[in-house]
Amino acid sequence: MDSPISNITFSGQGKKPLGIYLHIPFCIRKCLYCDFLSAPSDEETREAYVNALLAEIDAQAPLYDKFQVHTVFFGGGTPSLLTADQTAAILGRLYQRFSFVSQKEMEVTLEANPGTLTEEKLRAWRQAGVNRLSIGLQSAHDEELKSLGRIHTWKEFLWGYEAARRAGFSNLNIDLMSALPGQSLESWMDTLKKTAELKPEHISAYSLIIEEGTPFYERYGTQDDASDGRHEWRNGRENGLTVEWKPLPSEEEDRLMYERTGEFLAERGYARYEISNYALPGFACRHNLSYWDRTDYAGFGLGAASLKENVRWRNTADLSEYLSCAGQPGEETAVKKEVTRLSVQDQMEEFMFLGLRKTEGVSARTFERLYGRPLDEVYREPVRRLIREGLLIREKKKDGEEFFRLSERGIDVSNYALAMFLF
Repeated sequence: MDSPISNITFSGQGKKPLGIYLHIPFCIRKCLYCDFLSAPSDEETREAYVNALLAEIDAQAPLYDKFQVHTVFFGGGTPSLLTADQTAAILGRLYQRFSFVSQKEMEVTLEANPGTLTEEKLRAWRQAGVNRLSIGLQSAHDEELKSLGRIHTWKEFLWGYEAARRAGFSNLNIDLMSALPGQSLESWMDTLKKTAELKPEHISAYSLIIEEGTPFYERYGTQDDASDGRHEWRNGRENGLTVEWKPLPSEEEDRLMYERTGEFLAERGYARYEISNYALPGFACRHNLSYWDRTDYAGFGLGAASLKENVRWRNTADLSEYLSCAGQPGEETAVKKEVTRLSVQDQMEEFMFLGLRKTEGVSARTFERLYGRPLDEVYREPVRRLIREGLLIREKKKDGEEFFRLSERGIDVSNYALAMFLF
């Protein structure tokens, strides 16, 4: 297979930075906690979808002639379920239709499920230009993986991780999940220890959230319902699986897991740069940072979101509609839904509640440059209140630039703190 990256023209100096997100809505089996836009599919459906995705890229690329791509992210679903040729075809089309920064500066991430990895795919991805792999482990304990409905074991993950290294990947993220059914602090710390021993460049550590419309919600209800002892925990069948339902950790246990995570990873050189993300120096995910910094991004695929010059929209979540309409050119197409032109107020709100997810926080200087008003004038009351409550910190850097960031307590109750900046 020819490498699509061999034909790329790196150009576009002086253009606006752009991220590209590609949604691959397919999986082998839906996990019991997952509310993402994804579902099992057959090969014919996946091939039709890839063709529609290529048509959407062709149709929409002319709208981005003033932009230069810095990052690409394949999310899902399970992007690693596609064939190597399908992934290469998508990247090849992007290289043809968009201006890119230099190959050295590009970040191209692909999310992968350990149960779908092969030596052939890993080598093909590297050849096609994928230089960052995000592997969904979730837990190092097979019984916890089974409780989530995952399709892989710890042993299969280890094989995939080592195969990725052999294929030449030097930027690997591992996704982990805490507060799982039946999980203890000890088992969570064991997962962290085993993961850190592998020395991945990046670790994402999320706490389980019970989402409506999932088997977990049907069984547990809310987290409060699940951990207050009112349920009888019996085995059952979900998605063709025999599931041993166990209680969720309490809110206090969940919080302790989060606190210990930061301490443990910091001791091993991982800096927390966002509420749930940790990286070795130089390996923060630039694509995700672009979301929190409100950099423009183009979303392709079913349900994919976009931000272009303060206009937000989301693609249709209807697969039939997407397959039939993806190739329509122009700003307004049947695929684009929920189109919103953001007011200055909307932009300021996003600047705050997205930017404060970063441990660095938000720059008062940048806020005033963008919106023409001092940050502590626009948000005088919430800033004073959160500082008084010990949830927000105001500090000056060595160059005199002033930042506002959440404190450790503020991160712990981030939903409450961030909501203060919504008018």
